Amino acid sequence: MVAQVNIRGAVSHSDSVSRPIALANWLFFVAGLVLIMVAVGGITRLTESGLSITEWKPVTGALPPLSEADWLAEFALYQNTGEYRNVTGPAGMDLAAFKFIYFWEWFHRLLGRIIGLAFALPLAWYWIKGAIPSGYKPRLTALLALGGLQGAFGWFMVRSGLSGEMTDVSHFWLSIHLLTAFITLGGLIWTALDLRQLAAGNVRPARVTGTAAWVGAVLFVQLLLGAWVAGLNAGLASDSWPLMQGRLMPEVSWGRGVVYTFLHDPFWLHFVHRWWAFAAVAALVVMAIRIKPIDRRGAIAIHAAYGVQVLLGIATVITGVSLWIAVAHQLVGALLVAAFVRGAHLLGRKG
Repeated sequence: MVAQVNIRGAVSHSDSVSRPIALANWLFFVAGLVLIMVAVGGITRLTESGLSITEWKPVTGALPPLSEADWLAEFALYQNTGEYRNVTGPAGMDLAAFKFIYFWEWFHRLLGRIIGLAFALPLAWYWIKGAIPSGYKPRLTALLALGGLQGAFGWFMVRSGLSGEMTDVSHFWLSIHLLTAFITLGGLIWTALDLRQLAAGNVRPARVTGTAAWVGAVLFVQLLLGAWVAGLNAGLASDSWPLMQGRLMPEVSWGRGVVYTFLHDPFWLHFVHRWWAFAAVAALVVMAIRIKPIDRRGAIAIHAAYGVQVLLGIATVITGVSLWIAVAHQLVGALLVAAFVRGAHLLGRKG
């Protein structure tokens, strides 16, 4: 580690005890927890578990029901939801089936609490010890705030599915919840990479290049479309590829207006998501080509991530949204974000 020297030539106390490698490893660990969270979130969504817990209790909610009476009380709350009255109830859901979906939503929320503690407690420790390098406190504080927002967005998402006769959460809130997780993941990885560079003697943080910006925008659209497809169960709009309903473009109803169709129609969104994927692939190929002379492994990681992601997307469709294939599709989407962020960081170092 190269210590920072102030204008008088003295080494500041904060910089002399800073531990960028330890901080970087901690942030990579938290990023790993976020990847697990994304996978569990996919299971929660695909098993229709998200509305099983109808209240938000940040502290006491960490404990599941501990008695049969508690389970019956939770089940009674769930029976008041539109999802139970219109979907799971008529299908014959009993208490055992409720316990299954309750577990995944509870586990998803528990992981959120664990991630919050895994970030906040070490942050406080490093802060008190003066081990955070100059300029990184605001960034780490912003990541902490982003994690708090992620939890709040998760509750707003759940609440959107508890009103009236709603049988699912809002796909808009689901996209906000999921994309915030991806942004948090990207921020953790970028900051960790900057800290590793600092430990190697490069005090200048990486910058966002023009290539990273436009490729990131293309990828963001694809991730947004994927979240909307998930929220609307639009993956079930077709079980064939490359055709939908025996044709390249499916029959789409425009009767409620262009804006409504673009934002709500499951057939249209499924169609756009499956073909915008290749715009994202083309953008990522350009990025990988520019990264290859700097770091061949970074380029390979991008190629591997989008290649597996496309194959999993096709497999998800033709299997009728098989649970574990669809979960893998969401998880590899997060890994693709990680590979993109690493590539963007490599380009930012070059500049």
